[in-house]
Amino acid sequence: MHITQNRNQLVVKSKRETILIEPYGEDCLRFRATLNKDIIEQNWTLLPQKEIVSDIKIKENKATITNGKIKAEILENGTVNYLKENEKKILEELWIDKRVNNADLLHAREYKAISSELYKIQLTFKSYEEEKFYGMGQYANGQFNLKGSVLELAQKNTQISIPFLLSNRNYGIVWNNPAIGRAELVNNYTRWVAEGTKQIDYLIIYGETPEEIIKKYTKLYGRSPMLPEWAAGFWQCKLRYRTQEELLSVAREYKKRELPLSVIVIDFFHWPMQGEWRFDKKYWPDPKAMVDELNQLGIKLMVSIWPTVDLKSENFEEMLENNLLVTTERSEPILMTFRGSCTHFDAMNPESQKYVWNKVKENYYKYGIKMFWLDEAEPEMKTYDYDNVRYYLGNGLEVSNIYPYYYAKTFYDGVKSEGENEIVNLIRCAWHGVQRYGTVVWSGDIPSTFESLKNQIKAGLHMAICGIPWWTTDIGGFYGGDPDDPTFRELIIRWFQFGVFSPIFRLHGNRKYKGEKPNPNEPDDPMNLVGGPNEVWSYGEETYEIIKELLFLREKMKPYIMEQMRKAHEEGTPIMKPMFYDFPEDEKVYEIGDQYMFGPNILVTPITEKGKRNKKVYLPKGAKWKEFSGDKEYEGGQWIEFYVPLNKIPAFLKK
Repeated sequence: MHITQNRNQLVVKSKRETILIEPYGEDCLRFRATLNKDIIEQNWTLLPQKEIVSDIKIKENKATITNGKIKAEILENGTVNYLKENEKKILEELWIDKRVNNADLLHAREYKAISSELYKIQLTFKSYEEEKFYGMGQYANGQFNLKGSVLELAQKNTQISIPFLLSNRNYGIVWNNPAIGRAELVNNYTRWVAEGTKQIDYLIIYGETPEEIIKKYTKLYGRSPMLPEWAAGFWQCKLRYRTQEELLSVAREYKKRELPLSVIVIDFFHWPMQGEWRFDKKYWPDPKAMVDELNQLGIKLMVSIWPTVDLKSENFEEMLENNLLVTTERSEPILMTFRGSCTHFDAMNPESQKYVWNKVKENYYKYGIKMFWLDEAEPEMKTYDYDNVRYYLGNGLEVSNIYPYYYAKTFYDGVKSEGENEIVNLIRCAWHGVQRYGTVVWSGDIPSTFESLKNQIKAGLHMAICGIPWWTTDIGGFYGGDPDDPTFRELIIRWFQFGVFSPIFRLHGNRKYKGEKPNPNEPDDPMNLVGGPNEVWSYGEETYEIIKELLFLREKMKPYIMEQMRKAHEEGTPIMKPMFYDFPEDEKVYEIGDQYMFGPNILVTPITEKGKRNKKVYLPKGAKWKEFSGDKEYEGGQWIEFYVPLNKIPAFLKK
């Protein structure tokens, strides 16, 4: 093993492997290793950092590199460990030599060649019995402490891969690699797997508290812009407003009832064909008049954008000819079959970004539409054969997870280039750094069930840990829900009580439609894509009165919400966060994922079971607590039984 120092970098060469460890940001070390000739200078979405002077010591049996409060050591056998200031190890590679009866030697870093430059790589660390894990993006698995989980590193509808793992052992690890893979957070080891990559690339961040670690992580990848105040209000959406007049009639009704409404949304298939990015004039005859009327009502308009391009669309041949599409390594470039055979525009290609934005600018922005719903952002595929997909940046195995980042960047850069400063778009998937492009991430097409509502709480907390402060769900869930069903009415009340304490307050869903299809003789007519009513008055008078109060509560909370959004912008502190963010010394809160803090002063404990009117609630140590909708006060550090009828806010105020 040959160890040298190159400026502030520790460089190790052993057999074919080259290792490079360097300081990157505050109390953070970046590790890269490869069997190829050279380490690649590819930061992916990492922001450039100032060069930091590191403390490097090279001895006979080991070498160390220190950046602030974190140190890495590499031993003569190749093992890499990470230590904090008092020399206590916080993370250790796992090497196992159990060569009994010809069993294999397990290396912590294992490479299996799959092409001349790509490898399947496994990186294995030791497991610690007391360790707890959080973050990693969004998985609808109902897990809060992720220890014991195996997570696919791939973007799919309702599944978001942002591989940042927060540990209660005073570190966070960033898997800085957009390759398809998995994270095995099991009891006997912690393992990162990349199915196709040129090198290992990860960062270790040290911090005394979760808050400290998350702030340092968001410095590395960027923080959200300042949320405009209007975006903190209520967003109305359904599947789907099919005509200009239908949409305007709903907006007018909100104003007639004197209800607050900030944003209304036009969902999918308002276009003639996928990949044409324009209104179908038959149903949307005068977009400018529509936008002008909405502006007079004080309502912003958002339109749905899909990255799909139908092979029969007017832009397909030109985009194919100019290499602007996602293609395949073998077979025809058909990646999705939903109301047509489609591929996707290649958001990783700068020329493709410009092409799509110019279409959107001509067909939406010029009418005054400045908000875009970036749906299908994974991008969704009929079959996830990643090795058969070719992007501008490489094979799908190597780069697929970064697609939503560039999809968001396409529209942020486009709107920004027109001189706009208030940029708010909505996207269904994310990766490290997507928050800096003014994107609200939502949790995808989820079921309309109490179980699904319960899962959303944990999903939102994991996303907050990953630097995503603008997050939301479809209030009421997307799949299903009968507005006349008493059970669904109860569910949507409970979901609104969660939604009002969510970073973005947004209603959406594909409700049960009880009429006949408008054009049953033409099954491909987009007018047949129709959902039931999904406005706040759609669920009966009793439900409406409860929801109406929540709409006005959200308006009253705007100053508080905007104060927290400024902290997210300036410091990286999310508004929705696990209780351990504010109460790191209280050991109990590390296992409680069905409660959370909304800003520093509101503890939210959503009701997620049908018929539930009582809930056991834990009030953290170090504060006194008062019921949000009552006068009772409690000392912290105890469990209480809390009575929550349908019209009561399931939350507490910190005194």
